[in-house]
Amino acid sequence: MDRGNYSPLPLFMATKPAFAPAAQIEHSKYGLGSVLSCNEEHIVIKFDDHGEKKFVLSIAMAALKKSDRQPPVEKRRATRKKAVPAVAASAKGDS
Repeated sequence: MDRGNYSPLPLFMATKPAFAPAAQIEHSKYGLGSVLSCNEEHIVIKFDDHGEKKFVLSIAMAALKKSDRQPPVEKRRATRKKAVPAVAASAKGDS
């Protein structure tokens, strides 16, 4: 038997993560969220209503499914103008 062209499978095969960053997912308990990071062991998800959570991927896979929704727009904090203290404002008008 000729095995000259036979190449065994590599001992370690790189696998791509189950979910790409920014993928939209739905968790059975926490609802909709966006994947922040995912590797072979863990997944970090930012949920709309429950914040950021880290899961062991092999355990959490049963509770996760991909969602076709658009990513939510990040809310920006409104910047407030500094209020002029009443004493300083009245002192300027009195001189």
